[in-house]
Amino acid sequence: MTTIEWTEDDVERTALWRSESATPPPRKVVVADDRTRADDAYRLACEGTALLWRGDFHNARQLLAAMARRIDRRPAKAVSDDPAQTFHRHRAAQNHRARILGMLLVPLAPDGTVPLSRAPDVREVIGQSYGDTTTESVVALRELLGLIGAYEWRKKGVAIPALDGDRIFPSYGVFSPARGEYIDLVGQEDLPSTDLAFDIGTGTGVLAAVLVKRGIPRVIATDQDVRALDCARENLARLGFADRVDVIEADLFPPGRSGLVVCNPPWLPAKPTSPVEFAVYDPGSRMLLGFLDGLSEHLTEGGEGWLILSDLAEHLGLRTRDQLLAMFAAAGLSVLGRSDIAPRHRKSRDTSDPLHAARAAEITSLWRLGV
Repeated sequence: MTTIEWTEDDVERTALWRSESATPPPRKVVVADDRTRADDAYRLACEGTALLWRGDFHNARQLLAAMARRIDRRPAKAVSDDPAQTFHRHRAAQNHRARILGMLLVPLAPDGTVPLSRAPDVREVIGQSYGDTTTESVVALRELLGLIGAYEWRKKGVAIPALDGDRIFPSYGVFSPARGEYIDLVGQEDLPSTDLAFDIGTGTGVLAAVLVKRGIPRVIATDQDVRALDCARENLARLGFADRVDVIEADLFPPGRSGLVVCNPPWLPAKPTSPVEFAVYDPGSRMLLGFLDGLSEHLTEGGEGWLILSDLAEHLGLRTRDQLLAMFAAAGLSVLGRSDIAPRHRKSRDTSDPLHAARAAEITSLWRLGV
């Protein structure tokens, strides 16, 4: 357990430090309250000094918004002719923003409450996200607000057309299926004849559920993240599919072979900065290559591997189509077919996004691969 230290009322204080992204605790912490001005808070955060809030909770949220406005006033670097450079600049700006806004901290009492005036009751949020709390802790307000937002998503769920509108409820830190193009591809592609399918990197369990809904008698779903495994089991049980889907912990493949192996790996070969980003960023294309290289050993004769992959990395200059096809060939795989779908998400229409050109051109594909 990592701790954070600060001085308050001439007393040295220590508390448990909570950070989903494993960010180390700030080395310098000062106490702030309703008298703290936004300009001073922003200056201190830029200098690497965190502010532990002791004032009104709603005022802390307003201060965080004011700090964000000051960041956004900074002139953005011009979009480069090199899409990869534009992407890396955008990521750097995002990381800088997250670091500055992560400097506004709030306390958590041992019972999971926020001991500030007008603070919401977050005990259930904290319990689901961090587990039982028994000691005082400190968390970035930005992370706490993210926990609260994820909790609301979890209560509401995401309606999945391929499941006849039934809902999937994502846990905090597990990638939400709010963007449904990849689900539609799996829901519409012609199924090979098989009694067993593997769902590699199941996340919320949504693709395993779609396969069962489409008539696959048995599915084995794998993941290596404990939250994802719990989330998938809960969703599949809620849908009534628990007796047809085995959810197991594995790095990629389960033992044995099947006639259909489905994988929706992270789409961008870049470094993630938080747990939920592991669903988007695949450093060194580790998961993609692991899936391709191991596929032939886990397919039955005549079986198919379904790779669901966006070409956003190609439009960003992070990977070429020739490189992707070379990965297939190196793994001894041939392309049996491909289905494409255009993006429907909001960012594909946001012309203010530095990555708009790439997002607007993006296509998500289901590659049918055979040995």
